[in-house]
Order: sequence, then C-alpha cells, then structure tokens
Amino acid sequence: MVNNMENENNNQEEKGQVSVTQKLYALYNLQKIDSETDKIRIVRGELPLEVQDLEDEIAGLFTRIEKHDADLGSFESSVNEKSANIEESRVLIKKYEEQKNNVRNNREYDSLTKEIEFQDLEIQLSEKRIREATAERERITVVIADAKKALSERQEDLKAKKAELNDIVADTEKEEDDLQARSEEMKSLIEDRLLKAYMRIRNGARNGLAVVKIERDACGGCFSKIPPQHQLDIKMHKKVIVCEFCGRILIDDSIEELEFDK
Repeated sequence: MVNNMENENNNQEEKGQVSVTQKLYALYNLQKIDSETDKIRIVRGELPLEVQDLEDEIAGLFTRIEKHDADLGSFESSVNEKSANIEESRVLIKKYEEQKNNVRNNREYDSLTKEIEFQDLEIQLSEKRIREATAERERITVVIADAKKALSERQEDLKAKKAELNDIVADTEKEEDDLQARSEEMKSLIEDRLLKAYMRIRNGARNGLAVVKIERDACGGCFSKIPPQHQLDIKMHKKVIVCEFCGRILIDDSIEELEFDK
C-alpha cells in the first residue's frame, strides 16, 4: 500500500511537495502526540494554577502587611502629637489659673476663665483622638498578626505545591521534550493554513481531538453517520475531508499503517 502511495505521489515529492497522504499521516500523528501531551498536563492538573494563585495571594499579603505597618507608624505619631498637646494645654491651664489670682477686673477674669475652658476642651478632644488611635492601633495589630499567620500558612502551602509540581515535571520533562520534538517534525509536513485549521478545531473541541477515525461508519468525534461516498473519499487519501457536523478532520485505519522514509 505504501509503495503504491509513494508511486502515486512521486512527482509531487520530486518537487519537494508533501502529498495529501503524508499530510494526513502527519495530522494523525500530531494528534496522537498532542493527546499524549494533554495526558501529561492532566497529571499536573491544576497545580500550575494553584501555584500561581498562591504566589499572587502571598504577594497581596506582603503588601497588606506593609501598608498596615505604615498605618501603625502614623497612629504612633498621632498619639505622641496629641499627648504633647495635652501637656501643653495643662501647662497653659496652670498658667491661667495663676494669672486669675492677680486679675484687676471681671473682664480679665472672664477672659482667663474662657481660655481655661478652651484648653480643657482641647485636652478632651486630644484624649478622644488618643483613644480612637489606640483602638485602631490595637485593631490593626490584630489584623497584622492574622495576615502574618495566613502568610506563613500560604508559604508552607506554596512550598508543598511547588515540590509536588517539580516532582511531576521532573518525571515527565524528558517525555514532554521528546513529544515536542516529534510534534515539530510532524508540523513541518503540514502547511500553515492546514495547521492553523487543525489548531482551531483542536482548541474548540472539549477533548482536544481535531483528527478522528471513522468508527462504525460514523465520525469518531461526534458519532454522526458518514455517507458511503465520503468514506470512500477518506480512504483514497486524495484530499483532507472534515466532518460536516463537527468539523473534525476524518481519517481511516490505514493511515496508522503507513511509514515514510525520512
């Protein structure tokens, strides 16, 4: 069968062209290679995404802790400032109290009394601000402690996930490299237009199958019946034929038996 195919396409090969049969053979093998690669990625599962999510969460926790640390610094400054204001007001009150003993008239007495009342209000306001800042500082301290605990836990999770992923990658790296090399070899036999069509079909298929065999007179992808004439055309290997229902590229069993000199 192979000899007949080679004779049939001899003119094309002499011109450096790839026959339709070779393209179908390459597409079939590319599909097998891609399916094997898919299996490797299934073994990895969601690990790469989980690792990325953990890294993003850890970065977010670091940012949150840094922001809250800065907030603590501002609360400390605010408390110190208000404490200094209280001391200043107390000094003024003491001064005004002493001055009241030497007033010459009611107007001076009332003026000093109002100054003392004002400083009392300033003290009350500063004390209120200190209480608020202290309460917020305590709340933020708890938030920081919780964030640091979460950060430690996430870092441990990330370490475990990375170790698990690295083990899987180490086990499959050589196999995946071999598959990639074979994939490039098959792609070199397929023209860009057809290769793009293959990738489009593959990306749109839930199981990643863009090339399927005829099974019991039906498409191996969507299981729709294939007319006898189309089945005959598929077996002739003279053109690339797709399922009119799902768009997958159709091949017959004989493709699997073909071999080509490299």
